[in-house]
Amino acid sequence: MLPGRGRDGRATGLARMLGTRTAWTPVGDGEFFCPGCGGDRNYQRLTGQRRFTLLGVPVLPRGASGPVVECAACRRHFGTDALDHPTTTRFSAMLRDAVHTVALAVLSAGGTCARTSLETAAVAVRAAGFPDCTQEQLAALVDALAADTGRAYGEPCAPGLAIELHEALDPLAPHLAPVGRESILLQGARIALADGPYTPAEREVLATVGAALTIRADDVTRLLAAARTPS
Repeated sequence: MLPGRGRDGRATGLARMLGTRTAWTPVGDGEFFCPGCGGDRNYQRLTGQRRFTLLGVPVLPRGASGPVVECAACRRHFGTDALDHPTTTRFSAMLRDAVHTVALAVLSAGGTCARTSLETAAVAVRAAGFPDCTQEQLAALVDALAADTGRAYGEPCAPGLAIELHEALDPLAPHLAPVGRESILLQGARIALADGPYTPAEREVLATVGAALTIRADDVTRLLAAARTPS
């Protein structure tokens, strides 16, 4: 039998004659965290139209394809759910704002806004990305928060404060490993413990923090107890 004349040869020849091709059309762009590159990159959002080809020439439409996200650096295509992952810059901002919100909530619940608590909170907030944060700034913010909501120090976690905690923590939680979520809760616990044992209001705020971070209630209890043990 001559080469290329058998069943496999005919199939190979047919495959070379017939195929499909997708024509991509850009419909948007922006910056995203590329799963392939492992960093922030520019992207194009593409929609496609598939066509049968004969000898490389498009002849018949085969339907729509996509949309997809194309990385401008590696040129790989990803599903649009890749845009749900925050960029490194956005993630850092979310984490910074989360720690700041937790610190203010715990200080507001503390009852006295003691100097030791303010110092512990300022250290945590500076480490999270606000390098110029001072104890005086935090004290002023807590006073402004109390005046704005009409709350007194040491009151239970009001609905407005709980909403603020969820707004800061809910979008962040899915992108944090368990140890990262626990770290935020423990930072709040250390602020609460800086001036003495937990108050009922502090426990309520920390329980709200744990719930927003999707930490189970029994794990919250364990972590709050562990924070009381000197390392």
